[in-house]
Amino acid sequence: MRVIIVSGLSGSGKTIALQTLEDLDYYCVDNLPFKLIRPLAREMLASGAALPPTVAVGVDARNFLDTLDRFPDMLAELRADGLTVDVLFLQAADEILLKRYGETRRRHPLSADGAPLRDAIREERRLLEPISAHADLLVDTSEINIYQLRELIRARVHDTPREAMSLLFESFGFKNGVPADADFIFDVRCLPNPHWEPALRALTGLDRPVIDFLERQPEVAAMIAELRGFLENWLPRFEASDRSYLTVAIGCTGGQHRSVFIAAALARHFAAIRRHVMLRHRELK
Repeated sequence: MRVIIVSGLSGSGKTIALQTLEDLDYYCVDNLPFKLIRPLAREMLASGAALPPTVAVGVDARNFLDTLDRFPDMLAELRADGLTVDVLFLQAADEILLKRYGETRRRHPLSADGAPLRDAIREERRLLEPISAHADLLVDTSEINIYQLRELIRARVHDTPREAMSLLFESFGFKNGVPADADFIFDVRCLPNPHWEPALRALTGLDRPVIDFLERQPEVAAMIAELRGFLENWLPRFEASDRSYLTVAIGCTGGQHRSVFIAAALARHFAAIRRHVMLRHRELK
């Protein structure tokens, strides 16, 4: 049996993630105290009934404040029982969470005692650190909407077999911040910038004139070749260490030209030699 533990900061999309998995015929249980996951799994295994292929359990800070520090040990115990366990953790920037709570006018679960919203968010982030530190897939929802989150959950959790590693290439602009959920971040701001070509400024790294410009630059070809070689060498090591998800972020100044072109080139290369490769351009709306 596969168990997906879904956790995250309030307002980051945990409910949407669980609803998406439920729509995909996962057996979902929300707000279950973590210490009850093991008895639940044992009961389901012992019942003799037809088992769902995957169980998704929603867990938040309120459910086990007294056992948060034991999360790594509890996770090891579940895996020792023969269960395949993945931890999905959702997060977002403080300012984004403040904006979402301002729009919905909902009360934060840790602000019941009158604590300011910003303090409640920071406290929840601190409390959930033992879970986020052991996440197999860390998703930052600051820059994605509900529909993009649903598609991401479907592609990276549901459509990817447990034994295959999901590889995401993401372009971004440093001026808008570094992706919080990236495993590798490569800075390509040293490469020739199409922004300074008036005819290319309004285009993106997906447009043919920009592609032609960058393909003529020997530094760009060298960068792609070296990144490709690095990943080809190390991806098997990550898979051998039982990693299920890996996010490679490529950043330039604005996330419009160089990073888009290089992320797309890497995604095409790896999609031709392995399955479960995704591409996302954070700054292209």
